[in-house]
Amino acid sequence: MPRICMTVAYVGTRYHGWQVQKNGTTIQEVLEKQVARICTQPIRVHGSGRTDAGVHAVGQVAHFDVPERMASIPWHKALNSLLPADIAIVRTCPVGENFHARFSATSKRYSYTLWTEPDYVLPQRAPFVWPVRSIDLEQMDAAASLLCGRHDFSSFQNAGTDVRQTVRTLMSITRTPGQYPGEWIFSFIADGFLKQMVRNIMGLLLRVGQGRLAANDALRIRAACDRTQAPPTAPAQGLCLEEVHYPGGLPWR
Repeated sequence: MPRICMTVAYVGTRYHGWQVQKNGTTIQEVLEKQVARICTQPIRVHGSGRTDAGVHAVGQVAHFDVPERMASIPWHKALNSLLPADIAIVRTCPVGENFHARFSATSKRYSYTLWTEPDYVLPQRAPFVWPVRSIDLEQMDAAASLLCGRHDFSSFQNAGTDVRQTVRTLMSITRTPGQYPGEWIFSFIADGFLKQMVRNIMGLLLRVGQGRLAANDALRIRAACDRTQAPPTAPAQGLCLEEVHYPGGLPWR
């Protein structure tokens, strides 16, 4: 069967994450429903990874197999005509049968956005930022730099996912200003992420920024390989899956 790849953007606020589940509507469920409607048969949609409840995406990648007769339809337009306003198909392209949205990926980039303006949060940004006050961003940068590299990140993995090993290569954590004063974006690039790893690292970085931990404590907590040694998880709304990388890229159109 022909295989179609797509980039998906969504506001995760009213969804229970990516993966189909019994107790709430998910992104995967909505996509599969509309692909099946077009193909008049059940179709499984495979994502590059599972974003949690309330997490957003602008660059989630997914693929699905379709009957031969459906291979050449304009999937981008067809799906966008059926999807709700908080889910959009950004791009589509045909790919070979050996491509897999999850297993072919070489790295991903997530962003986490903080709002540090003390007097207000713009209503338009409120669903996408974590409001925090009086933090030392330079100390947060120092702690972030100590976490980069190939390490066991089990101190930053929440329960709920069965993985064979918890070693990942965190290639970089960078901080850039957002569109508005007081808005700061932390970008994370890694060859893979454990369950809620970015949110747990952000929880640590915030404690450093507040002066409740020293930057060097990041080394101790990482080396402990014990989730109980790390601070609480940052809230979901600040996290966004920005981009998934593949060998040679993809022939988007």
